[in-house]
Amino acid sequence: MNYSVSSLISLISRIHSITADFTNKKLLSLGNLSSSHGFILYLLSIEGTLSKGKISHRINRDKSTTTSLIKKLIADGLVQETPDSADSRIKNISLTDKGMALSPITSQISKELLEVCYKGFSEREKEQLLSLLCRMNENVEKALQ
Repeated sequence: MNYSVSSLISLISRIHSITADFTNKKLLSLGNLSSSHGFILYLLSIEGTLSKGKISHRINRDKSTTTSLIKKLIADGLVQETPDSADSRIKNISLTDKGMALSPITSQISKELLEVCYKGFSEREKEQLLSLLCRMNENVEKALQ
């Protein structure tokens, strides 16, 4: 398909879909994990411990979907859930030792995806793309409020 300015959102959606396919294919070696599971593992490897709410926001999924994703990771022994020390209603999620062992793999998958996506881009072009997409994101977030 040829894209135009008026079909840019369709292109962004397509890129999202095919990058998830790329990630899912790479995650097959780790078991029955999806790109959303991989993203949670990657986030936790960088951030350490995050609340379910923060994970939900970062992966752009509703709380029930995030809970379902996290339950699978708990069942697989990759993450653990602990009550927040200040507010026991908040559940914090962190990697287990088994989950930490996957950090080099999830980091490598992320690195490979970035290499594929940015192939042929200069550093300046990458920064411009980031700036433009951040502006677009801000515009849509403001419109939702």
